[in-house]
Amino acid sequence: MMRNRSWTLPAVVLLGGLPFVGAVGTNPAPQTLPAGVTAAMITTGKTVYDGAGACYTCHGPAGAGTGLAPSLADAKWLHSDGSYAAIVKTVTAGVPAPKESMIPMLAKGGSQITADQINAVSAYVWSLSHK
Repeated sequence: MMRNRSWTLPAVVLLGGLPFVGAVGTNPAPQTLPAGVTAAMITTGKTVYDGAGACYTCHGPAGAGTGLAPSLADAKWLHSDGSYAAIVKTVTAGVPAPKESMIPMLAKGGSQITADQINAVSAYVWSLSHK
């Protein structure tokens, strides 16, 4: 006699623009975001990172780092503790004397991004290293 078995298949879903691997039919627990950060901000932040902020120019696609600027996608933070608030401060003020970079980071990365765009791109950068 064959027993009725219940199987769940792995699935990849987007949770606030971030991949989540879980089982079909389960509700994934939302990623714990810093106070004031939303999934929409992270999504907008990626657009700023790749566009108006031009962060990818120095930090590379998906924040992997280049010869010009360090990775933003690992747990190593050179100029702060990696918190959302610290990232906002770094993007806002820049890094005039970088520890491991050939060139300083200008305030706002040298762009004209707005305060809302700074918050969004900081949320995206935070998400890269807090997976």
